[in-house]
Amino acid sequence: MFLHLEGRPITDFFSGPGFLKCSRSGCTAQASVRLLWNNPRVHEPSRRKEWLACPEHQAWLTQYLQERNFFKDTVPLEEPAEQRKEHGD
Repeated sequence: MFLHLEGRPITDFFSGPGFLKCSRSGCTAQASVRLLWNNPRVHEPSRRKEWLACPEHQAWLTQYLQERNFFKDTVPLEEPAEQRKEHGD
């Protein structure tokens, strides 16, 4: 048996098109920002990896990356791809 909302399986609201989930383990919330990071032992200096963060976990994920000297920048989730390329994506 599946739970439904508005005639759609409830899982569609957490995995449907356009839904970007927070990168924090176990979180199913919609992300609101991109956290750009780089592991200097593995990546070229200009390379940027990306985690998505919901408002609840943004500070935790940012601190995790900062403690490892991986954190580079926070950008809005809706920032166009052309602007993200300026960050090294």
